[in-house]
Amino acid sequence: MSTPRTIPLRRIAHLDMDAFYASVELLRYPQLKGLPVVIGGGRRAQDEDLKAAQGERPLHKIAVAEFPRLQDYSGRGVITTATYAARQFGVGSAMGLMKAAKLCPQAILLPVDFAAYRHYSRTFKDIILDIAPLMEDRGIDEVYIDFTEVPGGQREGGRVLARLIQKAIFDATGLTCSVGVAPNKLLAKMASEFNKPNGIAIVAEDDLAGKIWPLACRKINGIGPKADERLQQLGIKTIGDLAQKEQGWLMDHFGQKTGAWMFEAARGIDTRPVVLASKPVSISRETTFERDLHAVRDKAELGTIFTRLCDQVAQDLAHKGYVGKTIGIKLRYDNFKSVTRDLTLPDYVCDAAAIRHQAGLCLKRVPLQQRLRLLGVRVGSLLSLTEYQTGLRNAAPNAPLQTLMNLDL
Repeated sequence: MSTPRTIPLRRIAHLDMDAFYASVELLRYPQLKGLPVVIGGGRRAQDEDLKAAQGERPLHKIAVAEFPRLQDYSGRGVITTATYAARQFGVGSAMGLMKAAKLCPQAILLPVDFAAYRHYSRTFKDIILDIAPLMEDRGIDEVYIDFTEVPGGQREGGRVLARLIQKAIFDATGLTCSVGVAPNKLLAKMASEFNKPNGIAIVAEDDLAGKIWPLACRKINGIGPKADERLQQLGIKTIGDLAQKEQGWLMDHFGQKTGAWMFEAARGIDTRPVVLASKPVSISRETTFERDLHAVRDKAELGTIFTRLCDQVAQDLAHKGYVGKTIGIKLRYDNFKSVTRDLTLPDYVCDAAAIRHQAGLCLKRVPLQQRLRLLGVRVGSLLSLTEYQTGLRNAAPNAPLQTLMNLDL
């Protein structure tokens, strides 16, 4: 008679790369480690001059004094991320660079390099998949991982496997990450913040009262500023306070759906699975200009930016393996009013020229008398390239695929 198999405890990890963009830049410029560094805005003349002045000398030989400083910045750019040394001055993501310059004028300012960040993102995720194949991609710098059935995933509550993944990522890239392991995604995400940077935190089934309930309600992913303000008004300051409330009371104050969710979240209940693959609704790129641009007087500059956005969307489609047939644009005027336009094609496209042509038709449907501060391009109604190719072959099995597709792939 066989012995019944013991069901292992659920172990879900949330892995978050530490100050990801800034850390990638420090691989390039190790001389800036420990210094306040801000990443934000596009590449500027000062950045090109700095590299040009180096000639053949490696980037790590650039003297710290030669880097552009935040105090010299002028424009409307925003911070993408900052090193921990800069964050100590109150500088943070999504803050305007001009405002940040008042808080930390001595910070070094580096431009955003998304190509490098995407490269390292793919690298660290491939490393994780080699060790623990059940991974949910949550963005460029974070993932959920199901440790439950992975060898080592139960040892020390998941700490052994978390340490192995941390080491593998660091050995291959030089980057650090923080990992939280818990019975579910909600608690794992909270735990990954406990010991940053380069930390590991384990939350067990009986840790709610000691590790979770003393935290502010904002630490629950999903409780934003408005909900938190309302909770504060009701005298609820911590997750423990929230856990003391009856479900009916929460539903009366926050609505049926949100109230029921708050009731469970405060008690550490979260049954969401780790989703291995999810189809994106759309793929888009947008940029906020350093200065307001006019459709006529700045036509050439706008045209260059527009073409670049279409090229980037096409590259993203190719990388992720999708085609789409809804093309759209987004504009934000100097008065902060936004407009969108889109059109749906009879067939799917993915090449930059087709995207630009159709997006250009969308542009003709919006008023362009006002100055613009933002431009975006979007492709929706997505279909995986594999599904599209299969459909074409089924429609005409004897025709060459490239002829059928009429796509620049």
